[in-house]
Amino acid sequence: MADAVETLIEELAKLPGIGRKTASRLTFYMLKQPREAASRLSEAILQVKDRIVFCETCANISEGPQCVYCRDPRRDDALICVVEEPSDIQVIERSATFRGRYHVLHGHLSPLDGVGPESLTVDRLLGRIQNGDVEEVILATNPDVDGEATALYLQRTLNPLGVRVTRIARGVPMGGSLEFLDELTVGEALTGRREL
Repeated sequence: MADAVETLIEELAKLPGIGRKTASRLTFYMLKQPREAASRLSEAILQVKDRIVFCETCANISEGPQCVYCRDPRRDDALICVVEEPSDIQVIERSATFRGRYHVLHGHLSPLDGVGPESLTVDRLLGRIQNGDVEEVILATNPDVDGEATALYLQRTLNPLGVRVTRIARGVPMGGSLEFLDELTVGEALTGRREL
């Protein structure tokens, strides 16, 4: 195989969720496209690297000192939703049910990988709570071992500050079938049940 093709496959395969097979498909797809398509893609990647910074307030991605959510005066300052990554915000926003502020940790606690609280934006979150009118912090970390450990750490850290700390609900997904769910998910759904 040509060196240039192999190099592109190797680089694409480094992306999360892209294996060598998918990287190969993407490479051969790009080979069939006009040069302008490759130029637009490379320019879009460079623009993201040149223009995107992290919001000074919440650590979300932004093209300026503050992200679109921190600049929005219609959002509720008393409510902060803590997420692991900027991409998590987009999922919550698509639900059209949350009108508070956000805080991005940029990861989760993972002692085995050497990721402690100092590697995340926990200090910045504490500063926001101590300096603001925050009444509730919603922990929306992922429902896996590292996300749960992160949520537990944050709960213990935030409780002495007198702020209400809540966790997003977990359980049976809409359209899901009980027979295909694991015991932990069913247990969480039963524990977090609500009155109709």
